[in-house]
Amino acid sequence: MNKKLNNFKKRFLTLSLTAVLSLSSLGLVFADGARVVTLGSNLTQAQKDTMLKYFGVNKDEVVILEVNNQEERKYLQGVASEAQLGKKTYSCAYVEPTKSGSGINVKTANITWATPAMVATTLSTAGLTDADVVIAANFPVSGTGALTGIMKAFEDATGKPLEEDKKELASEELITTGDLGDDIGQDKATGIVNDVKTEIIKNNTKDTVQIAETINNVVNNYNVTLTDEQMAKLEGLMEKISKQDYDYSEMKNALESVSDVVNENLSAIGENVNTGLFDGIKNFFTGIGDWFKGLFSGESDGSSILDNTNDSLLGENAQIDATDKSTINLPSSEQVEGFFAKIWHWFTGLFNNDSNNQNNTEQTEITPSEEINNSVDENNTTEETIDENSPTEQTPQDNANTTISNEGDSLLDVQTQDQGSFDTQEQQSN
Repeated sequence: MNKKLNNFKKRFLTLSLTAVLSLSSLGLVFADGARVVTLGSNLTQAQKDTMLKYFGVNKDEVVILEVNNQEERKYLQGVASEAQLGKKTYSCAYVEPTKSGSGINVKTANITWATPAMVATTLSTAGLTDADVVIAANFPVSGTGALTGIMKAFEDATGKPLEEDKKELASEELITTGDLGDDIGQDKATGIVNDVKTEIIKNNTKDTVQIAETINNVVNNYNVTLTDEQMAKLEGLMEKISKQDYDYSEMKNALESVSDVVNENLSAIGENVNTGLFDGIKNFFTGIGDWFKGLFSGESDGSSILDNTNDSLLGENAQIDATDKSTINLPSSEQVEGFFAKIWHWFTGLFNNDSNNQNNTEQTEITPSEEINNSVDENNTTEETIDENSPTEQTPQDNANTTISNEGDSLLDVQTQDQGSFDTQEQQSN
């Protein structure tokens, strides 16, 4: 007996130590992956509180920083127009560094100009490789200033500064891509910039002629024609990128995921990117592999900051988008249909109950006192109908008539007093 008890104690102690160590490791992981929120400095306190609710966090759960217009201008001055720069900062960002190989996942809310894929590929230029990012505003904004907030948040979360040259390049890339998107569409513009950048970094291309050829080949894949000015801007941007010490192996997941998102978005509107026969076959089998991977990996565990946003908080007209559409938390059509079905059943149930009650009353013998009460109810109903339809308040003469018609009945006096009290409250509220 004692031997069994000792064995049980040993096993219990072992399991307890294992649990403690596991919890400690989880705590260390959370500490390494700090979550940081940046808020636009020109928001009111109420608007800032709404943004925190949208992100699904409390003030004591995250690091909160503010971003102002001067910080935006530090990186966008000279590449963005005054209209794009603006005078105030309203966009907010929520950033969490993730494990290596996760890539860059972006979700946007009320951001009208910068798409999730556009932001993702731009962040790779800034030096980010693995992160979950949410960009949002209380009302529709362009999102040009959001990049500054993301970079600031990422630096604070990791404790490591990003290279200034790369941050400036990322800002220039965002404006270049957005301007190009105004002419040929945001997805095509994002795809072109992302694909050219991928080829330049992967092949370590430095020669300006080869850079121009790469741009021309990628543009042809998207079946668009660019102006000489647009081509010159792309060449200038890619020449600067080619001079940086980017590691393709670190950026590969982020760049490929952006390409996948762009292809999915274009396919959804009936357009395809001409990537050649061999690349097409490769993408086909890659797509099958991704499908099986998603099939067996199951749904998200909800631990990502992208899954925890309150997308319905910003209203039914809020523009929600993401590189991973499964993170959009707006109610589905089935959920909406079920909601209205419940309302309809409740509403019709009220009338069914009233109808049943009326039938039961008609089948019951009516006493003289009940006849008086019914008569009083009819008078009160008539008076209430007149009050509702009349554009003015009830006159003293109407009140007198009500009192005279109900004189001698204590129950009616109480009802008349209640009606007078209601009229007084109604006058005060008006």
